[in-house]
Amino acid sequence: MLKSTLSDEVLMSAVRDGDVTKLGLLFDRYHGALFDFFCRLAGNRTVAEDLVQDVFFRILKYRQTYRAESHFKTWMFHIARNARFDHLKKHRGEVGFPEEGFDIPSRGPHPNQQFEQDQETELLKRALAKLPDDRRELLMLARYQEMKYEEIAQLLGVDAGAIKVRVHRATKELREIYLKLASEKSEKTPCSVTKSKTSLRIM
Repeated sequence: MLKSTLSDEVLMSAVRDGDVTKLGLLFDRYHGALFDFFCRLAGNRTVAEDLVQDVFFRILKYRQTYRAESHFKTWMFHIARNARFDHLKKHRGEVGFPEEGFDIPSRGPHPNQQFEQDQETELLKRALAKLPDDRRELLMLARYQEMKYEEIAQLLGVDAGAIKVRVHRATKELREIYLKLASEKSEKTPCSVTKSKTSLRIM
């Protein structure tokens, strides 16, 4: 089946106006990105899957609030953030972010590079887990979701210049945490490879 070439905004406008079948196309386009976003923030696949379903349920429920001039992805992530906040309030104190990092598969390349990349990926997971929640979320939006500063600014209700500064600071803090963890690991296992910066793709 051919994928629709219609824009997100056209599809969402159709959903708002009653053609709810178009929501399936938006789900196909964005369920992976939303799962990745939630999984990297929550560190739990089951929670991430539940939140993805909740987001699309809310999109359907609140479809009448969508405005044709709105950028769909920004509107969707506004709903996603609300869904996550509601989940955190409901399950406050039950499950914290795992110390070892989030539960996502690594994207290893060639077999002879796998060991080194696995080590680096694990350190990056742990470094991200140590970031304050708001900074981790900001990096998820800016780096992994590749949202523009203007889009994030609209989402968070601040100006783009402030977002640029925040992303820079969060990136710097993540790098410092990563290098500290790498140094500690190097002291414990001198033969391990921890100096490579290729793992800091988020930076």
